[in-house]
Amino acid sequence: MAKIEVIGVKKVYEGEKKVVALDNVNMNIKENEFAVIVGPSGCGKSTLLSLIAGFEKPTEGKILLDGKEVKKPAPDRGFVFQDFALYPWRTVLRNITFGLEIKGISKEEAKKRAMKYIKMVDLEGFEEVYPHTLSGGMKQRVAIARALAYEPEVLLMDEPFGSLDAQTRKLMQMELIKIWEKTKRTVIFVTHSVIEAVYLADKVFVMTARPGTVKGMIEIDVPRPRDYTDERFLKIREKNF
Repeated sequence: MAKIEVIGVKKVYEGEKKVVALDNVNMNIKENEFAVIVGPSGCGKSTLLSLIAGFEKPTEGKILLDGKEVKKPAPDRGFVFQDFALYPWRTVLRNITFGLEIKGISKEEAKKRAMKYIKMVDLEGFEEVYPHTLSGGMKQRVAIARALAYEPEVLLMDEPFGSLDAQTRKLMQMELIKIWEKTKRTVIFVTHSVIEAVYLADKVFVMTARPGTVKGMIEIDVPRPRDYTDERFLKIREKNF
């Protein structure tokens, strides 16, 4: 059975001018799979991720998680935003424990869990540092650790490396794959970069311009770790995205 199913999803925003953001979107994502959604700006990628998260509801169709319809946000889905969304007045450690404490987890257990993921994202020694002193890549590591600390079944990532410089972006892509291989979460990652999609994904869903729909799905059968100069990698990149 699929971990995530998107079935005939349509999203319409009513207003002065009606906007059809998504139309008849269908996806099937297996457990522990790394799925990437790629498409042009404005095609509804982030809207779709928001629907999977439960932040919004589809106008038509439905989204299933383990066969149950998604109707609202829940701890079984962690979300990583492009702009990091860290609390500037809280340290790295306390940014990661914040949601756990709200969830009712004891301070001791929250700290223990946070330290586990701080180590995983290679931020040991920065526990008491505030976000404004961190680089963009380090801030995103904190955001990833915070999302993982909930120990969600599905990790949703909305262009998380979009604001990083090219060198840091490549480094974060490599680090993310290492983290995914350790945690084996189901990941749904949104990007407009074909190169990033092919580097990261088990499967890539290619979306059309708005109203967004899935025009194709490509299985990426290149073994990891992947090399940007590998002939198989380059051949897949040349496919009709």
